Amino acid sequence: MSKIVTLSDLRIWSSETAPDERPEDIAFLLAERLGLSPSEFQLKQDLQLTTEQIAQAKKDITKLAKGISPQYILGYSWFYGYKIMVQRGVLIPRFETEELVSWALAHLANEQTILDLGTGSGCITVALAKQAEEKGISNLNFYASDVTDAALRISEENFLLHDIDVTVRKANILIGLEKFDVIVSNPPYIKETEKDVMDQNVLQNEPKEALFGGKDGIVFYQKFVKQVRQHLNPGGRFFLEFGFSEKKQLEELFAKELPDFTIEFKNDLANKPRMVSGKWNK
Repeated sequence: MSKIVTLSDLRIWSSETAPDERPEDIAFLLAERLGLSPSEFQLKQDLQLTTEQIAQAKKDITKLAKGISPQYILGYSWFYGYKIMVQRGVLIPRFETEELVSWALAHLANEQTILDLGTGSGCITVALAKQAEEKGISNLNFYASDVTDAALRISEENFLLHDIDVTVRKANILIGLEKFDVIVSNPPYIKETEKDVMDQNVLQNEPKEALFGGKDGIVFYQKFVKQVRQHLNPGGRFFLEFGFSEKKQLEELFAKELPDFTIEFKNDLANKPRMVSGKWNK
């Protein structure tokens, strides 16, 4: 194509260079580098670009065309309005998980001890801590655990970035951890059989241990129900995300293993079952 001068020119070049990538990923990447909101990106197609901006965009789009996720190219993602540092080997925060945070947030109270189980980037803890602060909920004690060193390192970077005091623990599910009032988790829940229908970018870039939950997708939950009573205070709650096709299996699992809990399922904004909460009636 002819020389790149405007944002419109760059957009055309990008779609030709990375034809297999989603237009929204290209738009997100270009807009973030140029410091434009989504609406500004659409309205400022005649924006004159500098030589440096064009050079950076060409580097970025070339990486995108090779299958690297836009968030990993930038080194950050957005979650609940907060910038979250990410890198390959750490799960990219998902929009659906914001709904889990909102649900848990509605049940937080002063003086509670909260665990973000399988913290990954630390996005759940960042959102809960900052939102609780805005709502005047005070004296919360945050813990974040994960099984990988990569996740714990990047989560600590995010806690530092957002000035949050968090105790970080390396743990496989709940083994070796303390007792908590609230446990929140977005665990691995994708069935092994769903690999064939997944986005290749996700499979190439994101950590398998944070995605896949075994043949039926519920290995985490099967272990969690065996351990949770030793790690919840009386009256404590948990909030978990799950795959929308797994509700029936989880209903049966919780009914069998946690009869002394009040279990509540919740649909996401797409009206699919996606979250479950349990309150210990002790």
